[in-house]
Amino acid sequence: MTGIGGSVRIVVRYRDGRLLKGTTQDFFPNKPVFHLQEEGKGASEVVNVEVSELKALFFVKTLEGERTHHIPKGLETAAGVGRRLRVIFTDGESLIGFTVGCNRLAPGFFITPADTEGNNERVFVVNMAVKAIEWL
Repeated sequence: MTGIGGSVRIVVRYRDGRLLKGTTQDFFPNKPVFHLQEEGKGASEVVNVEVSELKALFFVKTLEGERTHHIPKGLETAAGVGRRLRVIFTDGESLIGFTVGCNRLAPGFFITPADTEGNNERVFVVNMAVKAIEWL
């Protein structure tokens, strides 16, 4: 998860469908804004990211991703740390994982994906982009 100089690799998914990839050093769950150094851009081109505009923030193994990866079946019964849940986003996409704390009054919460073979190591789900949560 660590990138260059203590930064972490992230993929930012906006609720309007936009997607940015890069690194950050200053994301904190209760901060309304953080900075993203976009992949392939100069150090002077930093994007201010407003958490309220996001669907989710993905902490990833690589910025390239794994285009051929298929999500395995049976994630609803996978074992992991925390409480198992399915998050259903307002755009209809869903994500199955585990959380140790899901405060719907906070800006968001962390999930560890049940799909351990995928590119996502951890996901910060933004509550404003959640339609429903199903506890599995």
